[in-house]
Amino acid sequence: MTVLDQLNGGQIYLVCGIIVAFIAAVCVVFLVRAWRAGKALGMDPVKMKRTVTASATFSLLPSVGILLGVLALSGSLGIPWPWLRLSVIGALHYETQVADAAAEQLGIRLGTDQMTTQAFATIALLMSVCIMWGMVLTTIFNRRYLRRLDGQSPASRPAGGGFGDRAMVAMFIGMVSAYLGSYLGGFASGEGLFSFRGDWVPLLVAAVAALAMAVFTWLAEKKHLDWLENFSIAGSMLLGMLAAVLTGL
Repeated sequence: MTVLDQLNGGQIYLVCGIIVAFIAAVCVVFLVRAWRAGKALGMDPVKMKRTVTASATFSLLPSVGILLGVLALSGSLGIPWPWLRLSVIGALHYETQVADAAAEQLGIRLGTDQMTTQAFATIALLMSVCIMWGMVLTTIFNRRYLRRLDGQSPASRPAGGGFGDRAMVAMFIGMVSAYLGSYLGGFASGEGLFSFRGDWVPLLVAAVAALAMAVFTWLAEKKHLDWLENFSIAGSMLLGMLAAVLTGL
C-alpha cells in the first residue's frame, strides 16, 4: 500500500468526515437561528428567501476555486485532509502556499510520488499550527477589540484602514513577490533571460491571472458590478489554469 493509499484510507475519511459534518451542522443551526431572528425583527419572509437564494447562488462559483484547491493538493496529501482543511478554516491561497513551502523544506515536491508518512505529518502539522492563531487571538482579544471599535466614531478611524489591513496587504505583496521571484529565477536559469528556454509557463499563468483579477476589480469598482467580487478569485484561477493548459497543447 502506497502512502497516497493510506492518506485516502477509510479511517482518515471517517475522522475528517465527522469534523466536516459537525461544521455543516453548526452552519445549519446558525441559519435557522438567523431566520428566526429575522422573523422576530419583522423582516419580510419573501426578501429573506431571496437573500438566501442569492447567497447560495453566489457561493457556487467561488466554491469552484476551493474544489480546485482540493484537487490540486489531493495528488500529494490525499483527498480527506485537503477537503477538511478547505471546508473548515483553511483558505485556498494559504493551504497551497504552506503545503508547498513545507514540502520544499523537506526536500520533496508536491504532485510527485515523493510523499512519505513523516513528510505528511510535518506538512499537516504546519498547515494546522500556522492558521490556528486567528481563532486563539480572537477568543482572547476580540471582545476588547470590539469595545474599542464601539468607542470610535467613523471619522476617527484611519482612512486607509488600520494596522491589520495594512499588514495584510504588505504580507500579500511580499508573498506574491516571493513567488514571482522564484518564477523569474527559474526562467532566467534556462540559458539566458530572453532565450525562452527556461520555465516561462508560471510567468504566463501569473500574468493571465493578474490581468483577469485587474479586470474583475475594474468592473466591480468602476462599473459597480459588486457581485463580481465573489467570483474574482475563482475566475482568475480558472483563466490562469486555462492559459497553462492551452500552453501545453
